[in-house]
Amino acid sequence: MSDTTVLSSTTAPFVSVIIVNYNGGDLLTRCVLSALSSQQVEFEIFVVDNASDDTSLATLRTAVGTDKRVQILQNTQNEGFAKASNRPLPQTHGQYLLFLNPDCIIQPNTLHRFCQTLDTHPEAGMAGALVRNPDGTEQAGSRRGTPSPWRSVVRVLHLDKFFPNNPRFKSFVLTQEAMPTTAVPMEGISGACMFVRRQAMEQVGTMDEAYFLHCEDLDWFMRFRQAGWIILFVPTIEVLHIKGACSRRHPIRVLWYKHRGMVRYYRKFFRQQYPIWLQWGVIIAVWTRFAMLLVINSVLRKQ
Repeated sequence: MSDTTVLSSTTAPFVSVIIVNYNGGDLLTRCVLSALSSQQVEFEIFVVDNASDDTSLATLRTAVGTDKRVQILQNTQNEGFAKASNRPLPQTHGQYLLFLNPDCIIQPNTLHRFCQTLDTHPEAGMAGALVRNPDGTEQAGSRRGTPSPWRSVVRVLHLDKFFPNNPRFKSFVLTQEAMPTTAVPMEGISGACMFVRRQAMEQVGTMDEAYFLHCEDLDWFMRFRQAGWIILFVPTIEVLHIKGACSRRHPIRVLWYKHRGMVRYYRKFFRQQYPIWLQWGVIIAVWTRFAMLLVINSVLRKQ
């Protein structure tokens, strides 16, 4: 079936798009309008707002008017990404769900092509796109391996540069590897754009709400794979991600949640694989890195 074929309403898979917003500004409206634009399958959009104090919701309401495909849910406080993503699930109807960051722009055929991909790969529980930066380069998290404690050490110390041909020193970021031409299994994709099969999610469970921001996607990837589902990276589907647009106002808080999430992720999935001294070494390294970034950020803000 070509990309220009319009699926009939009787056979089209229904897709539920979930967008969690926190002070996304005008990008939120651009994101929603891109999802509304000429999609070739039936879909609904849920925007969950985490108590934004900017004009993002007002701008969105003006843009979408009374379009019944868009529903806005407002939290009275910032519930975090995972909890906000889970909130609309009881109201969704899609056999597929797209979890999309509000600073992402998708193309008119994105939902259709994701549906085609999972329809032809019943073993896949989730798929991700080739996520690009505004300058056109591939974003670091677009395709990745599992960030185990050892792989994180390799990345922080750049050991992959010293031992480029040794698989033992392979980083979990895979952007330097040759780009595949078709959908391929991947340990991890970008959490900014996750296309999920409902059947798989019902088996695996929803995102772990103990993560507030960051690492809930890594947790999900691990659980999907542990349950026997494949995660696909689809290089023929491209998404623009204007990274960090919703977190620029609170960089220190974002860093805190990111590093706290990494500690939870490591302890949850790798506790039995590493000796206790190495576990504590990794945890100390995580918080040391946070402290260093905190100092760097403070210095830069004073300049």
